[in-house]
Amino acid sequence: MRLDKYLKVARIIKRRTIAKEAASKDKVEINDKIAKPSSAVKENDILTLHLGIKIIKVKVLSLVPKKDVLMYELLSEEKRP
Repeated sequence: MRLDKYLKVARIIKRRTIAKEAASKDKVEINDKIAKPSSAVKENDILTLHLGIKIIKVKVLSLVPKKDVLMYELLSEEKRP
């Protein structure tokens, strides 16, 4: 699944256009490598998002949305000073 679509479907970022913009500006990494909006996301990948003053790190658990089940596991959420 494309990175921008996954971020939207998993409800990490609310709109796909914002997810695409964040990835285009090098604010998203997949397994510690800067990712483009069209980069492929696979299960067990580690995503790092630099959003404003927050750095969010999640592990991809599923690519298929299920009702009332998160598609990712939150590993850490930090605030930059």
